[in-house]
Amino acid sequence: MRAVFYADGDVVVITGGANGIGRALAKAAAVSGARVVVCDVDLPAMETLAREDSRIVGRRLNVGDRDEVLSTLAGIERDFGRIDGLVCGAAIQPRTTVQAMDPAEWQRVLDINLNGVVWCYQAVIAGMIARRRGSIVAFSSGLAHQGWPQASAYAATKGALIAFAKSAAKEVAAHRVRFNLIAPGVIDTPQYRAANAGSDDASWRASTGVGAPEDVVGPLLFLLSDAATMTSSLVSRDFAYPTQA
Repeated sequence: MRAVFYADGDVVVITGGANGIGRALAKAAAVSGARVVVCDVDLPAMETLAREDSRIVGRRLNVGDRDEVLSTLAGIERDFGRIDGLVCGAAIQPRTTVQAMDPAEWQRVLDINLNGVVWCYQAVIAGMIARRRGSIVAFSSGLAHQGWPQASAYAATKGALIAFAKSAAKEVAAHRVRFNLIAPGVIDTPQYRAANAGSDDASWRASTGVGAPEDVVGPLLFLLSDAATMTSSLVSRDFAYPTQA
């Protein structure tokens, strides 16, 4: 069975969308007919993406800055008329032990990975409620359940997002606005490569496998679509198909 998604001009905003999974989703959503706005701090990557597909627009956004989030997303809603789908993909994963962790680094992970989702939710939710239509998707991780050495801050934020989404989704379910999570599994992205060099990379490839960003696009498009009638749910991809020889 083949799944085909038609966006019919829906406005989809993707934070952290200049690279990795967000980039793959932006290109697929544009092909489906969506008007795509990628929000990121990587300006060169956003410019490259926009050159590759004129249906994709880039806006600089640091999701850890609440005022910037509110003003940027309000500007997108003003310029495009609405925001139908929001995918919160911006995240960082510095590697360090808890003992050696700098307080400023801990706070930065919280600001981007957790607070950034909260601020983005606040920025779009009133419009979605008013239109009685909208889908928000945030990223959790298998590390929220199993942990990983030197990844405590990242894992903590991904665990907190599960609790946050399950509560926040229930607040708006009566308005037909959905908020779901995806745990994409181990995916070969720039962030993954930076955080999992050497033996960690070998361990992942020998166990769960390492997937490609495009492997996550289908589940994300489903969660954005009207076909995904659930909310407060976590969709997990725990295993990557072996790479074809």
